[in-house]
Amino acid sequence: MIVLTPEPWSDYELLDTGNGRRLERFGVYVLSRPDPQILWQPSLSQIEWDKADAVFEKTASGERWVVKTSMPDSWQLQYHHLSLIAKLTPFKHTGIFPEQAVQWRWIQERIQKAHRKLNILNLFAYTGLASLIAAEAGATVTHVDASKPSIAWAKENQHASRLDDTSIRWIVDDALKFTKREHTRGVVYDGIILDPPVYGHGPQGETWDFSKHFPMLMAQCKMILSKTPVFFLINAYAISASALMLENVLSDCLQGFGGTIEAGELTLKETSRGRLLSTGIFGRWSIGG
Repeated sequence: MIVLTPEPWSDYELLDTGNGRRLERFGVYVLSRPDPQILWQPSLSQIEWDKADAVFEKTASGERWVVKTSMPDSWQLQYHHLSLIAKLTPFKHTGIFPEQAVQWRWIQERIQKAHRKLNILNLFAYTGLASLIAAEAGATVTHVDASKPSIAWAKENQHASRLDDTSIRWIVDDALKFTKREHTRGVVYDGIILDPPVYGHGPQGETWDFSKHFPMLMAQCKMILSKTPVFFLINAYAISASALMLENVLSDCLQGFGGTIEAGELTLKETSRGRLLSTGIFGRWSIGG
């Protein structure tokens, strides 16, 4: 089990944590949002927390963002050569998950070290940042998500980053149905990225339950791996299981391929006091470490 923390990123900063909340800077805007696992005390003063441009909080009409300054509906962050569009969503996030920067770098390195054109599948791909990283590194990417608005957002990120329109294939579909059809069509992938939710719905109302459907999806992913796969990455949030589960599932799926499996927690490091905040678990396999 390992703990991964991304390197400092100029357009993102976890300023402080405490009392069930995070204080974060996304570009030039500071946001305060809840995180139920934060049971400790903040380091910064309430004066600093009150400077947040927007706060996600409970109101008489339910949970929502309360914007306290003049903020646009969307704004851009830079991650190396990529331009990423942030927005305040009804689900308390911004469409950008900074802890994934450590995985983006890993994906990029795996693709560049392969020294050949790779075919990559990104399932539950959401706003597409991993897809952009893979495409920029030289891979051909198939980006699959059940939400049309999410894919539209991902395309905005691609356009803002000025990436080749032909490098990513955009698919609105249910992950289980798509992988089954790909197997029938004989399509294979050299790398697979999974970011499955605990629960979800497909475009035709299909239900997704992690504990029930994840093993089925892994079995189907195994059938569409190429004979010489390069990597397999799984990220998971808010599930009642440890990273050891992901390690064991990957061990089953990649049996016979060799390579190295790593599993552990993704974290962010606050600048106020240097404490680590766990954001999720991961499991990843690759050839060559």
